[in-house]
Amino acid sequence: MPVFFCRFGAPSAILHTLKMATTPFSGLQFAMSRSCIPSSQKIADASALVLGGKSKIESWNKLASACNVASVQPLQRGFTSSSMKSVKSVTKATSESSAESAVSGLPINLKGKRAFIAGVADDNGYGWAIAKSLAAAGAEILVGTWVPALNIFESSLRRGKFDESRVLPDGSMMEITKVYPLDAVFDNLDEVPEDIKTNKRYAGSTKWTVQEVAESVKEDFGSIDILVHSLANGPEVTKPLLETSRNGYLAAISASSYSYVSLLKHFLPILNTGGSSISLTYIASERIIPGYGGGMSSAKAALESDTRVLAFEAGRKRRIRVNTISAGPLRSRAAKAIGFIDMMIDYSLANAPLQKELSAEEVGNAAAFLASPLASAITGTVLYVDNGLNAMGVGVDSPIFKDLDIPKDQH
Repeated sequence: MPVFFCRFGAPSAILHTLKMATTPFSGLQFAMSRSCIPSSQKIADASALVLGGKSKIESWNKLASACNVASVQPLQRGFTSSSMKSVKSVTKATSESSAESAVSGLPINLKGKRAFIAGVADDNGYGWAIAKSLAAAGAEILVGTWVPALNIFESSLRRGKFDESRVLPDGSMMEITKVYPLDAVFDNLDEVPEDIKTNKRYAGSTKWTVQEVAESVKEDFGSIDILVHSLANGPEVTKPLLETSRNGYLAAISASSYSYVSLLKHFLPILNTGGSSISLTYIASERIIPGYGGGMSSAKAALESDTRVLAFEAGRKRRIRVNTISAGPLRSRAAKAIGFIDMMIDYSLANAPLQKELSAEEVGNAAAFLASPLASAITGTVLYVDNGLNAMGVGVDSPIFKDLDIPKDQH
């Protein structure tokens, strides 16, 4: 949004400013308070930074008070599972804030944009959090769900099991316009082995290979603006690398890194020019994380390397920005399968510059930023969202540092 100057005693300018103040924005935004000052000074009093998210009212008011802006009160509403609407009636996964809570500023505004998030199968992983943040910023949400998990996921949505976690910062509920069955390990139907085709977990689902899903999205919606890859799998992830089989290693690479290449390859023709593509990586790509085995560290390293190459190729072809987020540990269902996620969270709490547990919402908000015009010059980047743990060279909780005066979080 442009910065507006208003003169004292100029009714038209004041009216224009008041009009701007009542313009609604989506719940995820940067807000700047402005004072009316003489135009001769040509100074904008840019002050407040407000990030919408899954915050309590007290947090919103505290932030607003600290930045000298009006308190932001999220709308309080009750919802039931009946809030799920048909595809025809849901055009955007968001609702506009009331005039009372709207603040003019520099918004993360994704209204009119459509996002496809691959790898959403429950409501407690990074994929879901990214979908929520994109929805809060105004984007329409489409998701791709692993075929064997599809029935449970759709049933949970219908029964209202996810209603609490669907609530957006403004009190409205995230709507998922359509859920597509997806198995990103297979590019097309010709590659699917017979035992998968006849597997009962795939029964009843069709058009779930990467190529078929891209074609279905094109047929249903024409195009998208944002592509998110939030999936990985290493069948031998608990094995040390020296004990990992060739098949296990290649399976990790296929599901966790090449799947992103395939996804972008097939969705690129329907990604609108200037769009954004985002994946998720992990610090094991460049640091030794014992226990994160089975070729998964190699898969993440490949994903980051591919991000740079894809940024060049997709950028030159269609001006698509390609970035990846290196997220810290999260107690998701997928992470628990590794077996030591609680240990990694404790380690991060003890050693990261910011001594707090990382929330999925923080990763979601970072993804919304990368998908927005605010990141229009950012591509080929690994963005660390891990409380700064990536910057550490040693574990400061080691007994060897017991005599050092290492500062602790005072909050």
